[in-house]
Amino acid sequence: MTVRCGARAVTAAVVAALVGGRPPLVSARTSGDPIRLVWDEADVAGMSTIWDRAGETPIGSMEYHQVRRGDVLTTVRVARFADGSSDEDRAEARVAGSLVALSGRSTIRDPDGETTVDLAIDVPGGRITGWVGRGASRAAIDERERLPPGTYWGPLVFLVLKNFDANAEGDRVVFRTVAPTPRPIVLDMVLTRVGGERIDRTGIAVQTARFALRPTIHWSIDPLVRLLAPDATFWVLPGDPPALARFAGPRNWARQPIVIE
Repeated sequence: MTVRCGARAVTAAVVAALVGGRPPLVSARTSGDPIRLVWDEADVAGMSTIWDRAGETPIGSMEYHQVRRGDVLTTVRVARFADGSSDEDRAEARVAGSLVALSGRSTIRDPDGETTVDLAIDVPGGRITGWVGRGASRAAIDERERLPPGTYWGPLVFLVLKNFDANAEGDRVVFRTVAPTPRPIVLDMVLTRVGGERIDRTGIAVQTARFALRPTIHWSIDPLVRLLAPDATFWVLPGDPPALARFAGPRNWARQPIVIE
């Protein structure tokens, strides 16, 4: 288990020493292993409303496109907010039996429409390039990282959730991610099933499974990781295949809480 943010790294050995000889979460599955796909992916498009923390006031919309050509899946997720800002995540992955990440891009624009984060992710090449900031504070990014095939970000995370049962060990699935905070941070995440819950959807109560997504390193060991990567929660409707009913968490790894339905 390794977390990198620029030149900073926390290794599994250090973590184990801090918590009495064992890491806080133990799983036989390696975070970089590609997940097994149960459901066939095809061309999909849709749109969802983005709400404030309370889920009462609409503050934006989420647009999603997915296109499959042969064994390669291209996904694009764009969140547009009422203040003029936007977040965009693109990802390309091979989907021949397992989800093998190939490349992607994360872009964040401020209320003026100016790009403040533009990061390109090359998984086979183990490289993250681009820039963060605006004006005189803009800084170039060119980092070499260990990005195994099981590195997922943006819309690929939902594919992990969708195929959770086929890959879970003890109600957990771990994977590696790249997050703009705004500088890129590479860390391992754990997706955990935490029970069932009835939620209201357009006046109708539906039964869902609830999942929590959080870093594998606890905040008491590395408070910066907790600050940069706070928890997120997913509510999933059972079915063939499962469908996302609700998301509550941070906006693109920023600290603004949002709800998507």
